[in-house]
Amino acid sequence: QVQLVESGGGLVQAGGSLRLSCATSRTIFSINVMGWYRQAPGKQRERVAVITSGGTTNYADSVKGRFTISRDSAKNTWYLQMNSLKPEDTAVYYCNADVGSSSVIRYWGQGTQVTVSS
Repeated sequence: QVQLVESGGGLVQAGGSLRLSCATSRTIFSINVMGWYRQAPGKQRERVAVITSGGTTNYADSVKGRFTISRDSAKNTWYLQMNSLKPEDTAVYYCNADVGSSSVIRYWGQGTQVTVSS
């Protein structure tokens, strides 16, 4: 079992910044892929950014150049730095962890609200 605890959401004006954190109960070296998803009201959950155990990152086109995913192995935590926020970034943000080799299990955090006012 992997527990994920998110923090860092809140209300910010357009153009502002926020940093989300996702702390896990196990070493991140055992996690294949660490990521961030978001879900806006009435929309499907979408992938925002991921980072693999090897350090490869991937971003949704809508956030490229504005968001950065990173990790801190000493703290077993990964982050989503969000800059130049737009009202359309408003959503509940979820961190996730993919664990396993032959059979991958995906774990989710509880979600944190990010609201960007215009």
